[in-house]
Amino acid sequence: MEKNNAIIENNIIKEENIAYLILEDGTVYQGESFGATGSVIGEVVFTTGMTGYQETLTDPSCFGQLVAQTFPLIGNYGLNDSDSESDNVWAKGYIVREWCKEPSNFRSRYNMDEYLKKHNIIGICGIDTRALTKKIREHGVMNGAIISDLPVDKDAFLKEVKQYVIQDAVKSVSCSEKIFHESPNAEFHVVLYDYGYKANILRCLLNRGCSVTVVPHNTSFDEILKINPEGIMLSNGPGDPAVNTEEIAILKELMGSGIPIFGICIGHQLLALANGAKSQKLKYGHRGANQPVMDIIRDQVFITSQNHGYAIMGDTLNPGIGNISHYNVNDGSCEGIVYKRAKAFTVQFHPKACSGPLDTEYLFDAFIQMMKDNRKD
Repeated sequence: MEKNNAIIENNIIKEENIAYLILEDGTVYQGESFGATGSVIGEVVFTTGMTGYQETLTDPSCFGQLVAQTFPLIGNYGLNDSDSESDNVWAKGYIVREWCKEPSNFRSRYNMDEYLKKHNIIGICGIDTRALTKKIREHGVMNGAIISDLPVDKDAFLKEVKQYVIQDAVKSVSCSEKIFHESPNAEFHVVLYDYGYKANILRCLLNRGCSVTVVPHNTSFDEILKINPEGIMLSNGPGDPAVNTEEIAILKELMGSGIPIFGICIGHQLLALANGAKSQKLKYGHRGANQPVMDIIRDQVFITSQNHGYAIMGDTLNPGIGNISHYNVNDGSCEGIVYKRAKAFTVQFHPKACSGPLDTEYLFDAFIQMMKDNRKD
């Protein structure tokens, strides 16, 4: 196994709370166990948010991942039962430099250790997360494992880690039946496709006078027509968008329905794939609340919240079908599309960020205006 300042030598005596993070290339980091005990294998990613750790843990986009926080101290304002983005913790494991044992906030109900134990999530702290982040940035996202004992057969264990693949991501996080949420003084009725939606999408729609019917990821075109919505929202979600062939086929039909469509994150990716574009896996993804995005139409840069490992290849979209509306200032990747042959637009980032900057919530207002204009047509 590769040696560095965090490496574990075989002659180190194991103690009860020692834990190890082992990457698929054989790098081993020694730390301390917190949260639930046991072992877990997942895709190791990093997120740059200084706050919003509860929202990160409960974001369905983290399905199958071991999430590392780049900010060195996590948990200083505690956790509660109301700030979650979903009803579950979706991260498979949690990696931090240091967690705050005595959080200070009047809304706090748990410290990080208590919260992870409550949701049976395995954590490791005390490792050099800066070194880990630099490694992922240099080599790209890789699989890893959090374990309490070094493996006896190192080669066999690393083979198991390398073979891990996130499967059935959208199916695993989506609801199984439609759910109706009524807005006081509702003006519109919107269908929200649940590919792993964050709760603040629903809140943003309800607050703007939209009653919302949340539907499973594979709800058919005919079923949508029976619901008869005035708008369709495509949510965020986890995993490789290209494997969702059933969902892509449904969106191809919906593009010709005349119903206004607004997509976020994997919703953005799926609609682009339905229109002939191609996706790619990013080297280490965009995760955090500080991603700069250029809005070409407004000629303005916004700081956005993001959580994804795949992106649409903008040059693969037929310009007769749609135009790139946003791009990432750091790497130039596609961050938004406005379609020409349908009343539809999508963005890769999270305009309903919670926590995170709220500067791009104007996109929800644009969706509302699109539905208003559609009534006049």
